[in-house]
Amino acid sequence: MTKENNLQSNLKIRPLSPVGKGLGIAAGDSLKQPLVGEIAAQGWNLLHEDVSLPVAVLSESRLQHNLQWMKDFIASYGLKLAPHGKTTMSPALFQRQLDAGAWGITLATAPQVQAAYEFGVRRVILANQLVGRANMAIISRLLQDPDFECYVIVDSAANVEQLGQFFAQTGQRLNLLLELGVAGGRTGVRDAATRAAVLETIARYPQALALRGVEVYEGVLNDEAAIREFLRLALRDLMTLEAHGQLAQGPVILTGAGSAWFDLVAEEWAGASLGDARVLDIILRPGCYLTHDVGIYKASEARIQACNPIARAMHSSLLPALQLWAYVQSIPEPGLVILGLGKRDAAFDAGLPVPALHFRPHNKGRPGAEKPAPAPADWQLTKMMDQHAFMQVPAGADLQVGDMLALDISHPCLTFDKWRQLLVVDDNYTVIDAVETFF
Repeated sequence: MTKENNLQSNLKIRPLSPVGKGLGIAAGDSLKQPLVGEIAAQGWNLLHEDVSLPVAVLSESRLQHNLQWMKDFIASYGLKLAPHGKTTMSPALFQRQLDAGAWGITLATAPQVQAAYEFGVRRVILANQLVGRANMAIISRLLQDPDFECYVIVDSAANVEQLGQFFAQTGQRLNLLLELGVAGGRTGVRDAATRAAVLETIARYPQALALRGVEVYEGVLNDEAAIREFLRLALRDLMTLEAHGQLAQGPVILTGAGSAWFDLVAEEWAGASLGDARVLDIILRPGCYLTHDVGIYKASEARIQACNPIARAMHSSLLPALQLWAYVQSIPEPGLVILGLGKRDAAFDAGLPVPALHFRPHNKGRPGAEKPAPAPADWQLTKMMDQHAFMQVPAGADLQVGDMLALDISHPCLTFDKWRQLLVVDDNYTVIDAVETFF
């Protein structure tokens, strides 16, 4: 067993948190507390009420579908994939992505990189500036492992100077990517003077810093023409750096693509080359494809399916794989239903959760259902508090206290970070696995 596989196996022997939410009864029993790898043996079934609600669940079949879909899409363009791990911060899911062919994992902070490393991830793009001595020290410690590969983005001479001084003292050489930005956007070099200052400072630390390529985040733009021009600018800039001998030896990296516009990045950069003597790795970084959603990324998927020839030829699309289940907690007045789920459980920054399925358990004294039924379109969440969701329904809607609802979400990133463990279920809602998060 390799070191990486051994670290991944350590995830399976971790005990499920007895104080966590969304677990079965055995998880709270110190005599029966299951390990993550033993969860399938518990025989929990969501519809049998073996699991405490609210609960966040992942569909195994849909996870597998999304992994294969992105693998096929990326392969069709001859590109590489480093999915953004901050979406899930789940090393178990990182491993699934790596097993499906991902080149590496993208992360946003030094502690996130450290968490990924502890569970076997050995190639990382830190899609953020590395600022501060303690953060630099984390990366420096990881670089003591010769198998660990890390790329950090820079956009200012001041940051490069700090990195150069720090890593010159450690005797290590840090891989850098020049980040390009746009006016009014987030980070990234905006003008020629700043770019020149960054490159000049990198050149002063040849033993400590190695410029390996160019990085962009096109998600700060929302116009297709502007995005395409930005991507072309990045490619031209990379060619200029190469022509002027400003890139370090070894493979060169050109990377971009959040979860909304990855198709445009693939179209614009596919086939780019620096010549036969130079390896160019073009790396896309979407993270939300793994679980997808019914909100902001559903809209992006609809655009991709309509406009991208590769996606159309695949005759399938990404599927929402993350759902939250909650009980009907109270029906205090006609037309108002209170669900036992709130801001502590679900993202709400990009739209409230959407009722997707309704299920009535087989409880004594009232008829139940065999399987969940689609929730009517006129059942709608109107607001959420910390632990409660307000759902508007027509007067007389067939709902009872104790009914179960599955809700789809928009923006999986901010739902994942509200759960320390999520359950993986098969198509019959039997729990077959669990994944932990490390935010």
